[in-house]
Amino acid sequence: MIRVLVVDDSAFVRQALTRMLASVPDIDVVGTAADGQEGVQKVLDLRPDVVTLDVKMPRLDGLEALRQIMARCPTPVLLLSSLTSEAGDVTLRGLELGAMDFIDKSTVQGNMNLLNLADELVAKVRALASVPRARLVQAVPPLPAAAPQRGRARTARAEVVVIGTSTGGPPALQQIIPRLPMELAASILIVQHMPVGFTRSLAERLDQRSLLPVREAEDGEAVAAGLVLVAPAGRHMKVRRRAGQPARVWLDDEPKAALHRPSVDVLMAAVAKTYGAQVLGIVLTGMGADGVEGLRAIRDAGGRTLAESEESCVIYGMPKAALEAGVAERAVPLSRMADEILAAV
Repeated sequence: MIRVLVVDDSAFVRQALTRMLASVPDIDVVGTAADGQEGVQKVLDLRPDVVTLDVKMPRLDGLEALRQIMARCPTPVLLLSSLTSEAGDVTLRGLELGAMDFIDKSTVQGNMNLLNLADELVAKVRALASVPRARLVQAVPPLPAAAPQRGRARTARAEVVVIGTSTGGPPALQQIIPRLPMELAASILIVQHMPVGFTRSLAERLDQRSLLPVREAEDGEAVAAGLVLVAPAGRHMKVRRRAGQPARVWLDDEPKAALHRPSVDVLMAAVAKTYGAQVLGIVLTGMGADGVEGLRAIRDAGGRTLAESEESCVIYGMPKAALEAGVAERAVPLSRMADEILAAV
């Protein structure tokens, strides 16, 4: 049985979340709290398996409550946020402080439609409950800059590095992108599964911490060495190159049937078609299997493929699927991923 604590200043939201979670046989709501201060105390008293935590609350806001929870009783935390320019940044800060994932409450039109979040809420609570406590951290500072590695013979240097990730991705990316040097001789393309609007905040936060420029990709812009582009949520990102011209980003909605938009598979397949063997594909922490077919396309084109190892994953879903399918060459811990990128480029 998964024991959940619900922390939200809205009585209606607390009741709605409790009703959604309590309707599932393997989940038990062991308590609720109306603000961050009460929430921290109940975490200490009840020791839940998962906490749902509103970002904006009186007395003690969500971020300060999160800091105290991770310092005093590390617990998987699922943030609840509504998309505004401020909330997007606050949510990303929460993920850096140790929250495992978040749900965008603004995807529903008004409180009466909160039940539309039920499937996502239950799936994420179940996923977070499976995270080993040893992987919970209060905050992970970026590692020192990576030093280029020599001596690994490669038939083709990687011109493009494609990284795909989902749950746990933002903190993982913070451990990779800031370690890369500004003279990096390859472009970095990232797919992070997130609600619409949050990828811009992700790109801005990575840009603030990195030597390389990082921004949310725009349709038609050139793919250039030393540039990091994050696929905008809600659009598939692809690349295409005309003879004698640089490759450019191409944003569209096809395939509409894809489970995720942007899709790791879609981007990786497009990059493999454009760059052939000069691609490094990487799948990091996340639920599901997005990236399996993309890594297969890169491998079949002669490129290199890697998956994050179980020891450092928040959610060992996407990397596990890639390794079990035989499309990732090997597993690499997050602490060594920047070094692997430098070795490939």
